[in-house]
Amino acid sequence: MMAVLGENRYGKAEVRVVHVDRSRQPHTIRDWNVSISLAGDMREVHLSGANDRVLPTDTQKNTVYAFAQRLGNVEPEVFALALARHFVDDRAGISRARVQLDSYGWNPIGPHSLARAGGEIRTVTVIQDEQSGSWVLGGLRELTLLNTTDSEFWGFARDEYTTLAETTDRMLATSVEARWRFRSADCDWAAAHDKARQALLDAFTGTYSYSLQQSLYAMGCRVLAEAPQVCEVRLALPNKHHFLVDLSPFGLPNDNEVYLAADRPYGLIEGQVLAEDAPEPGPAWS
Repeated sequence: MMAVLGENRYGKAEVRVVHVDRSRQPHTIRDWNVSISLAGDMREVHLSGANDRVLPTDTQKNTVYAFAQRLGNVEPEVFALALARHFVDDRAGISRARVQLDSYGWNPIGPHSLARAGGEIRTVTVIQDEQSGSWVLGGLRELTLLNTTDSEFWGFARDEYTTLAETTDRMLATSVEARWRFRSADCDWAAAHDKARQALLDAFTGTYSYSLQQSLYAMGCRVLAEAPQVCEVRLALPNKHHFLVDLSPFGLPNDNEVYLAADRPYGLIEGQVLAEDAPEPGPAWS
């Protein structure tokens, strides 16, 4: 039986880099976790061990630090695009670079003091391809949202294993993981991110929900309406279940006041919402 080399890539994962801007007060920082993946003509390194086209992953790490100094206080999309283009444009044998970047927020609490901004993480993925050019995905994850009411769940399918009771008033909570595809590789990245994030919040709070699927669709539609730079939204919404605690053994009522917040298992609702004129995604989601 003959073996054939399939698709392959390599890179440096999770390079932690922090850039401090002391040019103004309060000081600002960019706190990033950067992962690089390179692909191209890497046949010989796999078949014979010839390393002449392999850019060491340690070099990739050093490039992240050098670009942080050279580019300074820029948006994460700008940084990721510059890094990806560098590898494709300047290195023989590399035809595609994928840069994934997690950005951690900090809030100033003094001239040179900051506090970490909760658990929410801004995400960026850039694909630079020799043939198809630049593709940019923005997004966020670990944005935890909760509605105390205005959520129902009833009329669902049943079989012999169904025990879930219907409800017309429930707690609805989720930890949003959202990714959105930009129409181009050139826009006001900070403004687009802020608009998309606010659209998620507005849709979640403003939708009377009969299912988390309905909320997902409303959130995706709102992002497309409020951030025209975006042509596609993909959402993953875990249902963070809150169950009423039975207090009757203690002679106590529980009129939707006391809940058990269960961490697992959980329902996971996923979906995409596209603009009617959205271009083909190319390699952006690969």
